[in-house]
Amino acid sequence: MNDIYTDKHMKSILIIFLCTIVNCFNSYAQSISGNLSLLANQQIKLEGFSGLKNYPISSATIDESGNFKLTYSKSDYGIGYIMSVDKKPLFVILSGEEIELAGEALSYSETLKIKKGEENLLFEKYAKEHPRREQALSAWSYLEKIYFSDSLFTKQKAPSKAIQTEKQRIKKEDTKFLYQLPKGSYLSWYLPLRKLISSVSVVAQHGPEEIANTLYAFREIDYTDSRLYKSGLFKDALENHFWLLENSGKSLDSIFLEIQLSIDAMLNDLIKDEKKLNEAAEFLFDLLERHSLLRASEYLAMKMLNQTSCTINSDLAKQLETYRAMRKGNIALDIDFANFQSLNVIQKKTSARKLSEIKSPFTLVVFGASWCPKCTKEIPDLNKNYRNWKKAGLEVVFISLDENEDDFKKFTEPLSFISLCDYKKWNGKTVKEYYVFGTPTMYLLNSIREIVLRPNSVEQISAWVDWFLSDKK
Repeated sequence: MNDIYTDKHMKSILIIFLCTIVNCFNSYAQSISGNLSLLANQQIKLEGFSGLKNYPISSATIDESGNFKLTYSKSDYGIGYIMSVDKKPLFVILSGEEIELAGEALSYSETLKIKKGEENLLFEKYAKEHPRREQALSAWSYLEKIYFSDSLFTKQKAPSKAIQTEKQRIKKEDTKFLYQLPKGSYLSWYLPLRKLISSVSVVAQHGPEEIANTLYAFREIDYTDSRLYKSGLFKDALENHFWLLENSGKSLDSIFLEIQLSIDAMLNDLIKDEKKLNEAAEFLFDLLERHSLLRASEYLAMKMLNQTSCTINSDLAKQLETYRAMRKGNIALDIDFANFQSLNVIQKKTSARKLSEIKSPFTLVVFGASWCPKCTKEIPDLNKNYRNWKKAGLEVVFISLDENEDDFKKFTEPLSFISLCDYKKWNGKTVKEYYVFGTPTMYLLNSIREIVLRPNSVEQISAWVDWFLSDKK
């Protein structure tokens, strides 16, 4: 009898437990439903953001009448986007509210309307009104400059005053909308940040007096904030922040000082979160490299490598280590050409048997490969410039990371400069000694192998030759 009672009691507890789990899930699960009349029987999906990446949340098949339903949970709190076969995203606020929309198709944005969801209704309203305000402000700013600087209009005080009044009215109207958003809502945090990010090009072109305040606002961004991580703005915040720094109109030295301040501000918070630190630093490092801001990327590398309170991902650490070991002013190791199997290629170009034996004021050491897409453009461009560069005092040594002898010879046969290959790809002695983790990688050395420059393009080398060696041509 006691055993029967115990079994029934345990079953009741189990049922209550399972019901509790289901109720907890349901309390967090919210839906996005609606009707897209032109997308019957098509797939539709909802995706969210996680730092620099996106991830799937839910998917469904739209029924014959155009109805659909997608779900999301508390962990998806942030910005999401709905996608269908037309590949036109519709961004939505995933703040825990039920969302309902209607229209013909996501690609026909003029037919779409949010029918339910307070934050999403406000989001839709601002998304329609704010761009129009920005366009009007840009137009008024353009006219304001004309009335201020053109002698034909400077005497007309009334229009100038009217322009300033209208600009102030538009700004106040936009600020009022943001101020009246529900306090503590995701939208009240998201829209001001998106406005800051989208304002960068206008500030750079028409509002130089606003650059300082805009940079201050960017430096106040906390990159560990989960709201930012789920917003889809993580990448945009980094890109626009440093684009504004680069296009602030200051001297190059001043720009680098400003970039250092921004890097310090960003890392100050990120040190608390290793995952986000590595993700942001890796992206920013690549961004600075692509924009040829090499002093800035070196500063970032040194800051990261000197951190003791966090762990850097091994791949990123190796890439950053390049800047410690191969920074400007360091002496690069000598390269013994006997370590390469391509002696027949060298003999046609030079009698030197080591890098140190090359009789030239400067030498450009280039690492690349036939399988590298960028190399297939850059290396032939190097070859086109080589004759003039050599006359000016610059020698070129190409070290290939090819593994196949036929590929290497076919790629380097047209080249006029020294070409070497040991067919060991990333495991070659020189590749490791020169901390090569990507192709093409270039080092400009002087006669004692001191690193003068770490160029990232043929254009940069060409500009350096024109500036520093033009008198030798």
